[in-house]
Amino acid sequence: MNKGSSSSIFESITQAVQNKQRLLSILIDPDKFDLSATKDFLNRIPGSTSYLFVGGSQVRNGQTELVVNQLKKNTELPLILFPGDVSQITDQADAILFLSLLSGRNPEYLITQQVKSISKLQHSSLEIIPTGYILIDGGVPTSVLEVSQTKAIPPDQIDTIVHTALAGQFSGKQLIYLEAGSGAAWPVSAEIISEVKKNTSVPLVVGGGIRTELQKETAYQAGADMVVMGNAFEI
Repeated sequence: MNKGSSSSIFESITQAVQNKQRLLSILIDPDKFDLSATKDFLNRIPGSTSYLFVGGSQVRNGQTELVVNQLKKNTELPLILFPGDVSQITDQADAILFLSLLSGRNPEYLITQQVKSISKLQHSSLEIIPTGYILIDGGVPTSVLEVSQTKAIPPDQIDTIVHTALAGQFSGKQLIYLEAGSGAAWPVSAEIISEVKKNTSVPLVVGGGIRTELQKETAYQAGADMVVMGNAFEI
């Protein structure tokens, strides 16, 4: 696969955005996933699910690959890695969000982890999707903030959020991902989503704290191209 060009999953995302199709991804934390209940989990997620994201802030070594392999046996949904660090990369998935934590200033998650991943990705069959990852304060301390030793952007700093998203787009990110964090007290606001959407031209992913149909609908109405839900379906 040519790592320098768009390929099937990213093309499917952009085509869906052009067609104004709402995308839904379910996030699976490998350390919280019960392998023996895989079929039950897949039966409970919405029929409208477009992709499965697999990853977490802290995952035992090898656990991600176990979960990906188990999912592949039971579903044809595309599996996209959402890795907290280089140890979570496995060729068994279909694609990887190549994340840069743009909201923080810790070089470990801006570029160092990315450099560490190259030995695994350079000759990998994974589709690589460069993604600008922006943490918005969701009202509670989250594991990603603890692990990354960074601070989330306060939700009232909308100009900073928009400028951070644009910096990601201008530096070549193919997706912008606004994240309130797993277990957030509140999701990314409609105002933030709307302002980022109006000012950027790449697909917009929104996750963290989205547990209800109303919260999901609010994110879509505000301009999210893809909504990511996780805790509501964990088993």
